[in-house]
Amino acid sequence: MFASQINTCNGFYCDWFRPNNISKPTMWTENWTGWFHKFGASIPHRPVEDIAFAAARFFEKGGSFLNYYMYFGGTNFGRTASGPFLGTSYDYDAPIDEYGLFHQPKWGHLNDLHRAVKLCEPVMILTNPVYRYLGTNLEAHIYQAPGKTNQRSSALCCAFVANVDTSQNANVTFNGNNVSLPAWSVSILPDCQNVAFNSAQVVAQTSVPAMRPSIEPNSIKSWESYQEPVGLWGNITISANNLLEQINTTLDGSDYLWYTTSVNIIAEDLQGEVQQQLTISSTRDALQIYINGNFSGNHTFAKSSLSVNQSIKLIIGHNEIALLSMTVGLQDYGYRYDRVSAGLSGSINLKGLRSGDKELATQQWRYQVGLKGEALKIYTQEGANSILWTSELQAPWTQYLTWYKTSFATPSGSDPVSIYLGSMGKGQAWVNGNNLGRFWPSLLISETDCSQTCDYRGKFTPKKCRTDCGQQSQQWYHIPREWLQPNQNLLVVFDELGGDVSKIYVATKTVATICVHVLESYPPQLDSWSQFQAQPKVQPMLLTPEARLECQDNQVISSINFASFGNPQGNCKAFHQGNCHAKNSVEVVKEACIGKQTCSILVSSATFDTEPCAGISKSLAIKAQCQAISSTSLKTKLEI
Repeated sequence: MFASQINTCNGFYCDWFRPNNISKPTMWTENWTGWFHKFGASIPHRPVEDIAFAAARFFEKGGSFLNYYMYFGGTNFGRTASGPFLGTSYDYDAPIDEYGLFHQPKWGHLNDLHRAVKLCEPVMILTNPVYRYLGTNLEAHIYQAPGKTNQRSSALCCAFVANVDTSQNANVTFNGNNVSLPAWSVSILPDCQNVAFNSAQVVAQTSVPAMRPSIEPNSIKSWESYQEPVGLWGNITISANNLLEQINTTLDGSDYLWYTTSVNIIAEDLQGEVQQQLTISSTRDALQIYINGNFSGNHTFAKSSLSVNQSIKLIIGHNEIALLSMTVGLQDYGYRYDRVSAGLSGSINLKGLRSGDKELATQQWRYQVGLKGEALKIYTQEGANSILWTSELQAPWTQYLTWYKTSFATPSGSDPVSIYLGSMGKGQAWVNGNNLGRFWPSLLISETDCSQTCDYRGKFTPKKCRTDCGQQSQQWYHIPREWLQPNQNLLVVFDELGGDVSKIYVATKTVATICVHVLESYPPQLDSWSQFQAQPKVQPMLLTPEARLECQDNQVISSINFASFGNPQGNCKAFHQGNCHAKNSVEVVKEACIGKQTCSILVSSATFDTEPCAGISKSLAIKAQCQAISSTSLKTKLEI
């Protein structure tokens, strides 16, 4: 007996997909909510309006199962990041970020989408959709099951009405009702008459997170350092008369492999004004060059394999050459990805000698896998106690291959914990023996790799909406609270390039600012729709959209920074009043929201007891602050 296989779809859009057998379900196993981030590359973002459009189109055309990748972002702890050059953060612009906080409005808007689809579920499981042409780039797919009734109609009916044009908004007449369709959007009509959701109209709040420095006493104590030796440091080494491939040599047990050899130089070779050069025909991902124990150069590569041409200083007689090859993640996809090599390959030449170039690749090389600090596990308490650390740290922090050690207290509360490593060069960090991952803030993002605008309309690609040009690749690193103890948490940082550890600090991530902007013409919230379906006498025109605000658990709305019912302009970064404004907007919102974790305000003139400007479509914009409440205040509130 052979197991039945179901073919599925992965991608940004899967409404086109059909299984290879009509008896199989139509499954979308990876709806990509964002894209991964690479060191040195700008940050990709996928607008939630586009994700909702793609998901609604999938269900519109008969899709039966949808899974998001990623719905909960993550962190590539340790050396688990693939690549090469994949960043430690795998937040992926997901609806829930790598710290476990809701990424709003992405989480809320997708939640609204699936609640609308859920309203259609009773008929969607009974029949297939029927296509209806509504005009150029306009169409509907209707699920209708004759004879099956609910409380509001003689037959179960649900419609998805779509405008797939990338720029032109449209108004269509559907079942005798006018349906307004922004470009690149889908409206869901759970009763085939009234719009419960539109993919381009976001009523979910926007949340703006903030990193708050820990105020615990002795949050980070003084630092100590340990210098990693250059070249061979242990008794277990490998010798070969050729250049060994790095992954097979290290067995991926470390990012680091030392290639060491020696060369004798006669006095005549150094005569003249010609600068000696060390050339390497092929290497990846990063390389440091040491001549006689002295640092000579650092090279990093955005591509998988590049050549090196480094000026060096040799001495008469014996010269030790130590080359530290460093991987930054291994290839994990693509054609024959398992055969992608790492380390040094090809030829290694000494140039600029009077006697001629010297080929070094075929002479004897000795290899040392990993770092001494790794072998001693000095990132653990036991390993840290086994070596002698020095407290004589001096600015400007330009030492290469240096380990640093300190301790810190765990921030109080329950907010997720993070650590700022933006002042460092390149390396890895550990907390209580747990590897936080690779850091590389010294590698800046290109100034020209970002999008000037981010329009959700039209096909999305990972290059479409990118930010953070000219910024550091990653500054903040997640520390799971499960790794922490109340005090004396051991923090060990290894920096290959030299960084300023005095600027490292621990913080907690919290949502400080929340905003919402809702048009009075938007569909009502899904809670209202549930009431609408349950009560046949309620008319749809009585359903009014709401502006809803919600802080995290153990937080309340502490202040209202902005509120305007009328035609407010701007966004969460900077709202401002338009020429239409209800003067009591702030007072009404404060009355409804201050001191509460959640609140909602109906978006209508009746709420504000005024008609600020008749004849125009109005909206309500709010910007508020969330503040943590003490355990005592929380206890009192719960008792009340």
